Amino acid sequence: MSRSRWLPNQHGAWAMLAVPFLAGTFLGHPRWAHLPLLAAWLLGYLAVYHAQQWLRLTRISRNPKAPRRHVRPAWVFGSAAAAFGLWSAAPRPWLLLAAACAAPFIAVNSLYAYANRERALLNGLAAVVPACGMLLVALRLGGGSWGAGVAPALACLLYFAGTVPYVKTMIRERNSAAYYRGSVAYHSLAVPLAAALSPWLAAPFALYLLRAALLPGRGLKVGVVGAVEVLCSLVLLGVVLGAF
Repeated sequence: MSRSRWLPNQHGAWAMLAVPFLAGTFLGHPRWAHLPLLAAWLLGYLAVYHAQQWLRLTRISRNPKAPRRHVRPAWVFGSAAAAFGLWSAAPRPWLLLAAACAAPFIAVNSLYAYANRERALLNGLAAVVPACGMLLVALRLGGGSWGAGVAPALACLLYFAGTVPYVKTMIRERNSAAYYRGSVAYHSLAVPLAAALSPWLAAPFALYLLRAALLPGRGLKVGVVGAVEVLCSLVLLGVVLGAF
């Protein structure tokens, strides 16, 4: 099986998985224990991705080989994620409770996959929540308090939730005036909300508003859109680490 079939080509997802986790890690005290937890987190994402593709294709594909090609990656990634996860959770049982909190959102994503509606707006928003929640988990693992992680986690949630409608205005819904208006309205509201969390967040969220208002309709290539989002994610990470 080729590498492309094992690793999903979803650049935005990797930023969403990494930035909150890294923010929580460095807002607390980075420890070696963060490494197996990060491995479990990323491998778990890969396992769930392939399981959901199997679920989707089992229902819609006429080719029995199509869903079957996701079985092996799901088992391999799932087994590895379980191994690293149990290694992390053995001395810290509270991690199992944190994992359970993500289950309802994974269930929502699985239902959308089964319905072959993975690109639905609510499906994207459901995926954002547990990803941003990992900031709290990584921070707590590093000795920080749950309370200290609420504001930076909300900042991540505000940003990554906004990427869902914004990216649609750049690619799949680039001709939709309704999506464009909704995206700009959301980003307009996000600026004061982010500033309420920390005044330092006002500037990057104002930039996010400008990119949501000015970039759609300019015919940017998908690679350029992805590069802009990676840059925006790194800016968010830097400001969150500096502000909190």
